Amino acid sequence: MEKLRIYAFLDRNFVDPGEGISRLQPAFVAPVNPESFTKNLKIDLDQRRGHGSHGTDLRFRSTAPESLRLAFMLDGTQTMEGYGGEDASLKTMKVHDQIKKFLDSVYKYQGEIHRPKFLLLIWGSEIRFRCILSDLDINHTLFTPEGEPLRARLTATFLNYKAREERLAEERQESADLTHRRKVRQGDRLDLMTFRIYNDPKYFLQVGKANTLTRIRNIKAGTDLFFPPFDKNEA
Repeated sequence: MEKLRIYAFLDRNFVDPGEGISRLQPAFVAPVNPESFTKNLKIDLDQRRGHGSHGTDLRFRSTAPESLRLAFMLDGTQTMEGYGGEDASLKTMKVHDQIKKFLDSVYKYQGEIHRPKFLLLIWGSEIRFRCILSDLDINHTLFTPEGEPLRARLTATFLNYKAREERLAEERQESADLTHRRKVRQGDRLDLMTFRIYNDPKYFLQVGKANTLTRIRNIKAGTDLFFPPFDKNEA
């Protein structure tokens, strides 16, 4: 079975492996696939209430980076069949050294970039995740009579990472300062379409004027409309 692979990069823009992924050497291959993985998506909301108000106006602040939580095991008993997979050295490596190899890949400070490496996680069809490590728990669960760890359970949380240029480009594509084009679908209303673009429906008359519409109700489905940037101070 295909094992979880972790590729590490010094470049914050990553090296797009594309079709050449097979030629890259992963920094770490999980000797046993994760027991589970959890994806978390979070929206940051302002939940403050006005003085004397019993209700809360939930205002959008931002979308938090997606997180991925993985749990997997490292074993040093040398009794697990198939342990290590393609990295046979892990089968005879002590748990302490396996943990060090993992930490060197995802956690170790890199002087060239003044931070740990940027990571690409790949596992099957569900995980292809550009990220950085944000949190790691190491739980030792089995020991020799002398107290040497023989097994450890790692629970790692990774945060989705986008380079600043990529993030700004995406934000600009969604900006109301750009001209947007939409095709009217059956049942669309101009005020609601305007709200989706500008987060405010008050510009719907200006949109109608910009598109030389003779009416702003019951616009024919299939009509192409453009939504130009407007001065936010205009009513």
